[in-house]
Amino acid sequence: MDGRRRPSLRTLPSGVPGLDDVLGGGIPEYSFNLIAGEPGSGKTTLSQQILFANATAERRALYFTVLGEPALKMVRYLQQMEFFDAEKVGTAIELVDLSPDVLKQDLGVVLEKIVSEVKRVAPAFVIVDSFRTVIRAHARPDVGEVGLQSFLQRLALYLTSWEVTSFLVGEYLEPEIQNNPIFTVADGILWLTQHTQRSSVVRKLQVMKLRGQASMPGLHTFRIDAAGLHVFPRLAERLGSVTKPGPESRLSMGCAGLDRLLHGGLPVGDSLLVAGPAGVGKTTIATQFLASAPEGERSVLVIFEEQPHDYLQRAKSLGHDLDGAIRRGALELIALRPLDLSVDETLQAIQNAVIDLDARRLVIDSLTGFELALAPPFREDYRESLYRMMGALSGAGVTIVLTVEVTEAWDELRFSPHAVSFLTENLILMRYAEIGAALKKVLAVVKMRRSSHSPCLHAFDITTSGLVVGPALTEYGGILTGDPRRRELPVRPVYPGLTEQEELVLGNLLTSTDATPESIAESTGLERTQLSRALGRLVALNYALEIDEGGVRRYRPVAQVLGQR
Repeated sequence: MDGRRRPSLRTLPSGVPGLDDVLGGGIPEYSFNLIAGEPGSGKTTLSQQILFANATAERRALYFTVLGEPALKMVRYLQQMEFFDAEKVGTAIELVDLSPDVLKQDLGVVLEKIVSEVKRVAPAFVIVDSFRTVIRAHARPDVGEVGLQSFLQRLALYLTSWEVTSFLVGEYLEPEIQNNPIFTVADGILWLTQHTQRSSVVRKLQVMKLRGQASMPGLHTFRIDAAGLHVFPRLAERLGSVTKPGPESRLSMGCAGLDRLLHGGLPVGDSLLVAGPAGVGKTTIATQFLASAPEGERSVLVIFEEQPHDYLQRAKSLGHDLDGAIRRGALELIALRPLDLSVDETLQAIQNAVIDLDARRLVIDSLTGFELALAPPFREDYRESLYRMMGALSGAGVTIVLTVEVTEAWDELRFSPHAVSFLTENLILMRYAEIGAALKKVLAVVKMRRSSHSPCLHAFDITTSGLVVGPALTEYGGILTGDPRRRELPVRPVYPGLTEQEELVLGNLLTSTDATPESIAESTGLERTQLSRALGRLVALNYALEIDEGGVRRYRPVAQVLGQR
């Protein structure tokens, strides 16, 4: 390297949201481009959107139309698009009909017409639509492949030497790519397709070729609506690169019992997957997580399965005013329910909300609904889609809670469908279990990558105040099968004057011999007030000693077994 800066191509904005990112910055100025694809894929709309975004009275445009799209007909439909500006037609943008010249089936005549108009107007932009119709003139045997090649090279040379940014629009199928000189001569090729599966249609765009510029590889979803094309890049940018704080920085889940199982709450910047069958309480956990956000902290909620009103009313029945948080601007709710969503546009909607709100908490409820809302072609790549989504969201300091429905037989243990549980740092499994001839709800923290956690299974209830975690189910085995059995417990010693909770704490002290309140709470599942009361009674009755070691409280047993029961 000699240290000299390489000259860079000047680029023009396409006027199409998302397309400049895919192109690697915009449309290279003075490039000779092809917009190709099957009928109805959006080629003409794309070319017109680019033209109206760039053409001005100083930088005029020529739009050559052919038999397939007469100028009058094109303008009639073009007026329905939001990017259409009637004042530009006839001034900044001039429409020229090539049909009479094309009908002569002489490429030389067509080229002369284009050259004469370009000399007359001196435009900055030229579009020929449909160029495929023009090329059909080469069907005469006397024109041949050499004649077509010569025509294309001369056309490209003229337009480039006059410093014109040009687009040829044409209907082509993939088999026609090979041995077609236009694909060789063009500086840039945008390939548009549409895929139909069942009742869903998905449109894709690919930058097949772009000289001098690094474009984004792969197929990119786009939509066409009243505003025109909107492209959703396949490789979404990361929201940021914030260094994650240490695991000691925690966010409350809004449930004291759950925070205790997580050894203090969910680490900031981590993602948590809450998995379980329908109705078990996954949404309740997600709702409490949002409701526990302190004042001034903003959150984003994405739902796929319920209407916003129903979701907010259910949260209110648990004592959480998410509706009020939305009115205050502390929460943005995104409800996505169409059955032809693409992963890329869903991700972009989430990203935009997180960026605009500077959100610190994100809930996606649920991944199951997300999968169902995807258009069928995207479901085949569901796992890859989730991987890309989590990759884009991670590293921004946003703490994420996702829910997923797991349907399974009683004797199976699956953490998530499609094996997506590896995508998150933390995992909570919720299940039903038959205990005492009743259907109970149980949960366990299965993994935490950056922290220790409780290994115990706990029963829980959903009350009017939300989710309440009960003590560890130490007396049962086989809970994860859905049909737990009470263990044959050994004969326990009798301690006069103690309640059942106090006996539980004392039994823990006898096995650990030297314990802190935190370790006792983890092993017994008792709430802080219950544990404090039990430890106080044990010390008062001389069953335990309280020792202060450098500000750390520890407890040791001094109990004696007086009998058996």
